[in-house]
Amino acid sequence: MQQSRSQFSSGRVVDEIDRARAQEYALLATLLSRSPDIQLLRRLASLRGDASPLGQAHAALGEAAARADETGAAREYFELFSGLGRHALLPYASHYLAGSLYGRPLARLRESFQNLGIERAAGHSEPEDHAAILCEIMAGLVGGEFEGRAGADREFFENHLAPWMRRFFVDLECARSADFYACVGSLGRIFVDVETQAFALAA
Repeated sequence: MQQSRSQFSSGRVVDEIDRARAQEYALLATLLSRSPDIQLLRRLASLRGDASPLGQAHAALGEAAARADETGAAREYFELFSGLGRHALLPYASHYLAGSLYGRPLARLRESFQNLGIERAAGHSEPEDHAAILCEIMAGLVGGEFEGRAGADREFFENHLAPWMRRFFVDLECARSADFYACVGSLGRIFVDVETQAFALAA
């Protein structure tokens, strides 16, 4: 997707846990930015889980991918996120926190981007407070692709994801037209909970 970019890399060593976190954020960013093609569905179908809530969410997403097809997933994505239908979702921080698009949450986010040296990629008009873009930024911060002081990922998460993104994932999980994307919602909700708990323990 690459809606945003940074001219700098942190150069820090990324451990196994942070690599896994970055991959989780990157997966959510991809699935929220576009519907999965057949190649991605096949890769997701190979997901295996474990007994943990996150592992079970992975297994459920793998099962959903195995029974999905590219056309059906594209239709589902359109119905959920096109904004045309009665039950469509608006995955923007400004919508959830301010009740309208292009609100104060977007302005605060742009200030954070400036502080982090993150710039919008040319040719993209999507408001930066879209859930996919925020997950992409978290992937970059956690995975060391973006420059940031120690704890930058926690600060960004607490300021721009924690206040609303769990509610969005719950809405996605419960959306009437969601099948494959209901599992994406479950994965996102559980992962946000894991991140929230981990940051709380590290405080």
